[in-house]
Amino acid sequence: MNYSRVMKNSVLFFMGLTIALQGCSLFGGLFGGGDFDDGGELVGVPGREGWEMTVPYGMVSIPSGTFHMGQADEDVAATQINFNKQVTIGGFYMDDTEITNNEYRQFVNDLTEGSESDLPSGYTIDDLMPDTTVWVRDFTHHMGDPLMVYYWSHPAFDNYPVVGVDWEAAKYFSVWRTEHLNAWRADRGLFPMPNFRLPSEAEWEYGARGGRDMNKYPWGGPYIRNTKGCLLANFKPGRGNYYDDGHAYTSPAGFFFSNDYGLYDMSGNVAEWCEDAFDVSSYPLVWDLNPTYFDENEPRKVIRGGSWKDIAYFLETGTRTYEFKDSTRAAIGFRCAMTHIGRARYSGF
Repeated sequence: MNYSRVMKNSVLFFMGLTIALQGCSLFGGLFGGGDFDDGGELVGVPGREGWEMTVPYGMVSIPSGTFHMGQADEDVAATQINFNKQVTIGGFYMDDTEITNNEYRQFVNDLTEGSESDLPSGYTIDDLMPDTTVWVRDFTHHMGDPLMVYYWSHPAFDNYPVVGVDWEAAKYFSVWRTEHLNAWRADRGLFPMPNFRLPSEAEWEYGARGGRDMNKYPWGGPYIRNTKGCLLANFKPGRGNYYDDGHAYTSPAGFFFSNDYGLYDMSGNVAEWCEDAFDVSSYPLVWDLNPTYFDENEPRKVIRGGSWKDIAYFLETGTRTYEFKDSTRAAIGFRCAMTHIGRARYSGF
């Protein structure tokens, strides 16, 4: 190899590069330099100030924290699918109640005014409408016709949790809600907010506990009645007994006391869809920081919280169960979550 020629060529190359860079004002012309005078200093790109993470209407702020996810009492059913695991959850927002009939009606009306070509592949408006037949179909020899006729359509039930919505429809509601909010913000020159979505199973349980680690119910105590003997949630306290809590079916959203995070109905009223796929062995598999379990091939999705037709076991903060994602039920609704971005939120701050 002719090393002298290599060295000569290298010297010529770097001389040419030096001349070029000098002609470009030391990288200014070569890399553009932007359309503002930065004084030659590293100052970042202007015009990105002014971001503030605001609490979306109808939501409450859940601070970051660590808790023991899993059973908070004896595993009566001996399922062995919710062993305790310490995990950390980042800050997020969650709807203070389940999505109500009238809130879901806003979504349906907006879609009706648009084009079906804007909907997800394979979906029509009819797919996203609440299935009112659940009031008749879910229960054998039950006079559910009045609820089938009135529960979704009549204003008497506007503030009751929407039911008859499957997992896919709940997810698409979250997509619509994101676009609806951020279109309004874009018109006013505001930065977009993070996406609305279904809460992860871990977020749901963390929120339900209300900052009380290892508590059995969202209200903190191990009992389902207060000192006056009043039931603390809408559920089925005994065989054939649905009305001791004052409601034969669902109750208005937020009727009972909230937990310490300001979340209502985390036990009872309607069970709620979570983002996660259901697997009996998912707890050992997921990470211990913001754990989620995704499996597109798993049709079973997690539901949490128990409902107006369930016994107290399903109201416990650590009880896990599921439903198939394309199923609609008279006792399953949902609420949305949103990730907090920016400065971390701490409990007590």
